Formats: sequence, C-alpha cells, structure tokens
Amino acid sequence: MNASPARLRAADLFSPTVAALISVLVNYGGTFVLVFQAAELARLTPAQTASWVWAVSVGVGVTGALLSWRYKAPIITAWSTPGVAFLATVMPFTPYGEVIGAYVISALGFIALGLSGAFDRLVRMIPGGIAAGLLAGILLQFGVNAFGGASADPLLVIVLVISYALLKRFTSRFAVVGILLIGVGLLIAQGRIDFSAIHLSLAAPVFEMPRFSLQALLGVALPLFIITLTGQYMPGMLVLRHDGYQTSANPIVTVTGLGSLLMAPFGAHAFNVAAITAAICTGRDAHPDPAKRYVAGLACGLFYILVGTFGVTLATLFMVLPKAFITTLAGLALLGAIGGSLANAMADARTRETALITFLATAANVTLLGVGGAFWGLVAGLTAHLLIHGGQPRLAGSPAKP
Repeated sequence: MNASPARLRAADLFSPTVAALISVLVNYGGTFVLVFQAAELARLTPAQTASWVWAVSVGVGVTGALLSWRYKAPIITAWSTPGVAFLATVMPFTPYGEVIGAYVISALGFIALGLSGAFDRLVRMIPGGIAAGLLAGILLQFGVNAFGGASADPLLVIVLVISYALLKRFTSRFAVVGILLIGVGLLIAQGRIDFSAIHLSLAAPVFEMPRFSLQALLGVALPLFIITLTGQYMPGMLVLRHDGYQTSANPIVTVTGLGSLLMAPFGAHAFNVAAITAAICTGRDAHPDPAKRYVAGLACGLFYILVGTFGVTLATLFMVLPKAFITTLAGLALLGAIGGSLANAMADARTRETALITFLATAANVTLLGVGGAFWGLVAGLTAHLLIHGGQPRLAGSPAKP
C-alpha cells in the first residue's frame, strides 16, 4: 500500500502531531546524549558541537518532511545512533577534518546505493514473518524498559501505566497523548523539571573543510556505512513495510544520502530512515487512517528543524527529562507496534520457527565485528529459513513471500 492523498481536517492533525512529538522526544531524550559524549571525547569546541546538533537536526527534519510530503507516507528520518556510538571510539584518534571527509565518502556511498536500486530489491526479498520478527526483536527492549524504570522511579511509572490502561478503555486513540500530558504535569508538580537554566540561543553552523585519507576511509567511512546500512536502514524500511507502506527504498536512501552529503562539512555524520521512533508514527495510534499518517512525518520534520535552529539549547532541554519518563513513554507508545509485529511473525505456521529465531536473536542484541544485533538477528533468521525451507515447494494457498 502506498497511502493515497486524503483530505485533511483539523481533527486529523492532532494525533499525528503528538505522535511526532513523542518520537522526537524519545530520539533526543533517549540517545542524543551519545552525540555530546562523542564530541567531548573528540575534544570538539562548543561551537563545533552546536554545529553538529544543528546539522543533524535540520538535515533530518528537511529530508523527513520532504519525503513524507512527496510520498504521502510517514517517512521518519533520523541520525545514525549506532553510527554515533561507533564514532565515539574513533574520533579521539582521527583528525576532525578526516572524520568529515569520511562522512562525505559514506554519504556518497548511500547516494550510489539508492540510485542503483539494489537495496530496495534486497528488502523485498525478505519473508514477511522474518521481517516482523526482526521488528519485534528490535522493539522488545523498549517494551521491557517501560516497566523496568519502576525500580528507580515507581510512582512515575505506576501513574503512567495506570493512566495508559484507563485511557485505553475510554479513548484508545488519545491514550499516548494523555500519558504524555499526565507525566509532564506530574514532573512539574514534583519540581523535577528545571526550566530556569534554559536560555534560547540560535545555533551557528561551523564549516569544516573535509580531508581525505586511506586510514579514515577504511577506519571510519566504511564501518560507518555498514553500521548505518544494517543497523538503521534495514530495520527502518521493514517498519514501513510492516505497517503497509510500499514506498520504494531507492529515493529514501538517495535523499537521506544527499542530505548527509550537504550537511557533512558542518558536522553531520549520517542520516537514515528511522526504525524505533518511526514505529511510533507509522501505526494506528498515530492515526486510524494510514493515508493521513504522513502528517506525523511533516510534524517530525518541523520539530527537528526547530530544535536544530536553537542548537544545543533545546536538545539539552529534552535530555533533562528523567530517564524513567522517556523509557516508559516510549515503551507504552510502542506497545501496539510490538504486539502487531509479534502477531504477524507468528501468523504463518510454516515460517513461525524461523521468525521466532529472528526475534530471539535480534532481542539478544549481540554485537560482533562492530555490527549490532539487528543485522545478526536478520542473518540468523534468513540462514535458518534457507536451511529449513530452501528449495522446498510452497503448499497451495500458503501466503507468498513479499
């Protein structure tokens, strides 16, 4: 399904916009601290760090909004989180100009991949049960963390969970909206959010001339390309497929690669289609009508551009929210996506076992050779599928592979 354009009413804007706000909140509050950690380890100046925040935020916002508008689908883009974790290990030992050069080479690689069409063909070859098992495995930890925070912040977590259950009973569509407002209200009442130290200031992009070396090509650009491809693009495209959007991967990879290329000299490392935060915006909780969920993509774009415009200031504001609030909010917002992907993974009895292997291997989140659990979970599932079902004729009436 590629959702056809639908007439929007004012009521259609509220729910997708809140889903977008939660998605952006989870992105900044959950993983963006890695950017600051990497910048500190690399001894970047405050101006260079602010430029990095500006470049990734504005770049992600523009690419996501353009793609969502063009294809009328909630195409949520993000920065490469596993890429940042990797960069924190190599930036302290690599001249910054060469790091920027590696960003440029990696971006050119994604542009070439998108124009070739090879990635789209690869994604469409993956059986539906394995794709659903991969998504469930990726999201499982977020569901577990929704309740894990109760040991550190029991009152907050209990209030959010009970509120979610009650809101689901009376107004399923606005349950996540409700717990967002209730949680923020509780934190303000407890005096746990301090706005006094927040002062808005515009970010100023800092241009860094790229420099190229064989060491940076092999030690930074190539690993960054592989990590982003396997850890972000692959599960991100499967999220879209899982929720029925058949938008080709080719323009998504090409546009995000082009955005990465343009923003690389200002510190942006890699843009890609989002996975975890995208699932908040692509399912029924964002809007019952799939044709209207693209509004969440537009809203995400606007929120990212806003944060980028004010640089470190608003990003820091997101990160002062308690960790338990972020993890519980994210987990509850993703319950529908977790349940739906598990149901789809187990739906076909023939592929149930290989889907389960994919799910468990992904949830284990094993990292080998610097590549994360999503890739190895997919490898495990596809290998098991090939060994069990490879070359066997399908039974009449059994569902075809996507």
